[in-house]
Amino acid sequence: MKQALFRCLSVVIGAILALAAVEVAAIGWLYIEDGRYTPPAALFERTQNTYVRDLTRGTGCRFIDVLYPHPYLAFVHHANPPCGFSWVNSAGLFGPEFPATRSNDHYVVILTGGSVASYLGGNMEPPYPRYLSEELNNNFVSPNGKPWLVLNGAAGAWKEPQSFIVFALNAGSVDAVVNVSGFNEHYYFHHKMQQRLEAPASNFLAANPFAADENFGDAAIGWVMGRLAGALALDPVLGRSHAAYVLIRAIEAAAKHRDGVRSGKQTTVLGLFDLPADIQANPERHFAVQLGLYQKYFRATAAVARDNGVKSAFFLQPVPAWGKTLTEEERRVAGDLSYRDTYRRIVAGMMTLGEAGLSIHDLGSVFESQNASIYSDHVHYVASADGRSLGNRLMAARVGELLAASWGLQRKPSERAACCQADAQTGGR
Repeated sequence: MKQALFRCLSVVIGAILALAAVEVAAIGWLYIEDGRYTPPAALFERTQNTYVRDLTRGTGCRFIDVLYPHPYLAFVHHANPPCGFSWVNSAGLFGPEFPATRSNDHYVVILTGGSVASYLGGNMEPPYPRYLSEELNNNFVSPNGKPWLVLNGAAGAWKEPQSFIVFALNAGSVDAVVNVSGFNEHYYFHHKMQQRLEAPASNFLAANPFAADENFGDAAIGWVMGRLAGALALDPVLGRSHAAYVLIRAIEAAAKHRDGVRSGKQTTVLGLFDLPADIQANPERHFAVQLGLYQKYFRATAAVARDNGVKSAFFLQPVPAWGKTLTEEERRVAGDLSYRDTYRRIVAGMMTLGEAGLSIHDLGSVFESQNASIYSDHVHYVASADGRSLGNRLMAARVGELLAASWGLQRKPSERAACCQADAQTGGR
């Protein structure tokens, strides 16, 4: 009896020591990688970018749970429990309802783009700031003298033609369109990218798994990995384990390794957008084709705007790879910055649209004078728990100034200094 008990205790103690050794090894590995000790909670946050993390923080829901398929826009959000948001409108986007006809009470601007634009439009639950709306209402008189109403026509991972489509769907009921984009589009300029700019982001496959064909397995792996990461992060024990984080990262890497697997079917979702082989093989032609597509949607947006008596303006967003001296913390979270030259080349190509009469602006230097940490990941901005963000505030201020110059807006007595000072005092944290 004693021998059996001794063997049992030996096994338990051995297992505990083995787990402790694994945990210590994981801590050591991550310490070498980061150059410092990083708490597990911060590590688990890295499994999702800022936009995704903000939408799922403190819940058992994952990003796939907050997506809803859309027949024209690929994917939007929803208000359905348990993972939906009460502040999602009937269009599946954050904020007030989109009007069916022109408003008599407001000057209505639809803001389009990806997640960075969505933050400017106000994608979190009130009283989270609605940055561009606050900037315009505080500082500028609208063209019709009415209060500004900024509709959030943007969402995480959106790119062209989603921005064009959401505007085209609403062009008869708004007064102006503002596009803030560039980062999500730049991924399609990599010469190894086989699809046209219009190819749907992976979120489309997540929201429409049966459209994924043989890639359904990849969508399922992503879903399972997200669920596992969420469960571990919320677990009171495993959520404090470096080894658990390393396991999740390994699973994620294994899932991504499957991305290069091509379907054996003749017709697939991604195959609908394949570039011809001769273009894929020529980096310069590849870049030119993608740039032409990006320019086409800006020109199309401007044309639809003119036809509907709507003002338009376009902004190429800033990125960590250019225009700011990054802090040590920003360098840790910004990821691979090797896209710098490609991105700036895209910006230069898009800026030529100004010669055709488009109101187009480069925001690349908006943070160049900032010594504080602005970026919280590869493109989003540091914010406090209640949404105060110096980066978003500075972005809204620059967009407002450029709109005033290009649209001839009359300035109000400025209240911006007070709000920017409040954001700066917290460092956006």
